[in-house]
Amino acid sequence: MITYPATGETHRPGRIEVVCGSMFSGKTEELIRRMRRAQFAKQRVEIFKPAIDVRYSEEDVVSHDQKHIQSTPIDSSASILLLANDIDVVGIDEAQFFDEGIVDVCNQLANRGVRVIVAGLDMDFKGVPFGPMPALCAIADEVTKVHAICVKCGSLAYVSHRKVQNDKRVLLGETQEYEPLCRECYQKTLQEDNRKQ
Repeated sequence: MITYPATGETHRPGRIEVVCGSMFSGKTEELIRRMRRAQFAKQRVEIFKPAIDVRYSEEDVVSHDQKHIQSTPIDSSASILLLANDIDVVGIDEAQFFDEGIVDVCNQLANRGVRVIVAGLDMDFKGVPFGPMPALCAIADEVTKVHAICVKCGSLAYVSHRKVQNDKRVLLGETQEYEPLCRECYQKTLQEDNRKQ
């Protein structure tokens, strides 16, 4: 009789999974779904988020549709290595807000046999790759790009368009500040904005 090693949710080798896309695309919801599955499989999990993200909760990771899971807010990616001892699965939300050290942190965890699930915006409001996300996608074992729906035409969204006048790269916000747009509607909106100036 041939026996196979246990696989699936109960035993996984170290790996990095990245879930990326625009705002309102379900990144955090997918992170929460994967973390809950790991909890159901009796794995030891820990979720981290940037301390600056207090939109819905100071401590929990919360999706736009109000799904939530307990997390640890941190100021620096180095804190993850200190706090993730004896953990099977590490979740990281809003990774675009972390320092570039997050890339090395994720590699170190995966090399230790930890499953790392990272969620974040792949582009900022100008359509420019955001923070450490491109490097995280490059080192990931698996990248899942999720899409919101364009609020103007119903196509798959490409970018998070900022509706308010503010050039700061990091501006926490919701539907009052941002809207998901497809590439075509985004280009039209930029042209309209330029004509108004």
